[in-house]
Amino acid sequence: MTTQRSTALITGASSGIGAVYADRLAARGYDLVLVARREARLQALAAQLEQRYGVQVATLTADLTDETGIRAVEEVLRSNSKIDMLVNNAGTAQMAPFMAGDVAQHQAINMLNTTALMRLTYALLPRLAQNNRGTLINIASVLAVHARAGSALYSATKSWVLNFTRGLQEEFADSNVRIQAVLPAATATEIWAISGVPIDNLPEGSVMTTDNMVDAALAGLDQGELITIPPLHDESLWTRYEEARLALFNSARTGEPAPRYLPR
Repeated sequence: MTTQRSTALITGASSGIGAVYADRLAARGYDLVLVARREARLQALAAQLEQRYGVQVATLTADLTDETGIRAVEEVLRSNSKIDMLVNNAGTAQMAPFMAGDVAQHQAINMLNTTALMRLTYALLPRLAQNNRGTLINIASVLAVHARAGSALYSATKSWVLNFTRGLQEEFADSNVRIQAVLPAATATEIWAISGVPIDNLPEGSVMTTDNMVDAALAGLDQGELITIPPLHDESLWTRYEEARLALFNSARTGEPAPRYLPR
């Protein structure tokens, strides 16, 4: 009796973080479905991975800022029963004052970073739930917990990804479905050229390679981490952050206005 090999679908797979995930998962024996807008790059990567690792690699050219592209990937996720891992990696940024962009630009970023991620997750989760196994990896950002001038929209979308993932983790806590949020800091990808902030403007030594980012994220997944911040060395910082977050939430459940808001 042969065991069916698992398949991972990776969005934003033609370069950067997505391409490294493709390489690492192929090395682990996964067949792949690679999704991105640039067909030539997808096909070249697929050929390399098939030759290097002997896995099967399918490609799907799709623009996830567009309804047609989202529906095409949804259909693959629903119809291909071998897919039991989804890496929601596709995303973009415009690091500029909110008023510097127009509504159409902002809507496209929001569609890609949040709506597409939600819909692709929804397309796969029923099968993961039914089979009680599988993996969902959502790529957020450390800007999910911080916003700066110029990052209002991007930070908001990545905070959405983080909290969306947290909620799913609670829902699937008693199952064998693995759900991980990855929060990279500055990583050497093409997003910087798109964002309007040259990567050379970042502090020296603050930018992680895509290889190190993905290797750390997968190590976190293997260790059972729910939220992985690859460049965070002092883990106690996250522990204290989580304790403070939960204390704040619980302290707001009094049902009474705080004294500072009452007439004096």
